[in-house]
Amino acid sequence: MIPIIVIVGPTAVGKSAAAMNLALLFDTEIISADSMQIYKGLDIGTAKPSGENLKKVRHHMISIIEPDVRFSTGEFVKQARPVIEDLNSKGRIPIIVGGTGLYIRALADGLCEAPRADWNIRKSLYNEEEVHGKGHLHNRLSAIDPVCARKIKQNDTVRIVRALEVYESTGIPLSEIQKGHGFSERRYDMFIAGLTMDRKKLYKKIEERVDGMVEQGLEYEVRRLMDRGGDSIPAMQGLGYKQFAGYIKGEYSLEEAVRLLKRDTKRYAKRQLTWFRRDERIRWYSVRDDMSHMEELRLNTVKFFERSGP
Repeated sequence: MIPIIVIVGPTAVGKSAAAMNLALLFDTEIISADSMQIYKGLDIGTAKPSGENLKKVRHHMISIIEPDVRFSTGEFVKQARPVIEDLNSKGRIPIIVGGTGLYIRALADGLCEAPRADWNIRKSLYNEEEVHGKGHLHNRLSAIDPVCARKIKQNDTVRIVRALEVYESTGIPLSEIQKGHGFSERRYDMFIAGLTMDRKKLYKKIEERVDGMVEQGLEYEVRRLMDRGGDSIPAMQGLGYKQFAGYIKGEYSLEEAVRLLKRDTKRYAKRQLTWFRRDERIRWYSVRDDMSHMEELRLNTVKFFERSGP
């Protein structure tokens, strides 16, 4: 199997810095597993790597599609796998870094043969949720596919809509399709490192990051994006963009937009940790001010490299 190193964890914990450190150590390249960094023009709000870091280490799966294009997990896997294979053929261990858990899981375990996205059905379901309120679609899913519904929280509208969409497209519950797959496809020998941090420190870092984004010109970036297609294009669903869209449309103040972004980013970080903690393959490293966690991470990845490398 092809060896790869994966860095996961909540937003703002320091994944990108850790990946850069390891990429320079192993003279290799980075593949981003971030569902928003794939979009062109979304630089500030997605905290893309700096121009300096992009010069030092080649990054893949960043700024590859236009903001109005929809991009699926299947498409991510389709584009990431050739990069992994190419790096492996050159004797390099790819480094995957990102907080989009579904991307990581799909690379690690494969994808079930669910139907492609049907955007007409999806739009209809979102409209239905808007009319009937939160909880309505989850109740529908509970009646159709109780196994799947038990695994999805009521506020996870994206996954609820996908499960209902699959059922409406095929007449088969998503849980049945997933059971047939088993998620046991193993293409890679994976060293998965998870970064974590004291919650108060993480939340403080999130607040500082948001303040930095505002200073760097997040509002201008969102305005420019809205000029291209309003607030309905796929890229506008990302953190920062949808919160600032409300401010730009006059629904609330700039201060409120910043407050909402900080609140929603903290909630997102909590969901990311919940997702990743379910994966027993992940080795967790507590981020420390003295950077001793990086010494431990470097040591363990060197051992992995020596065992799995050329």
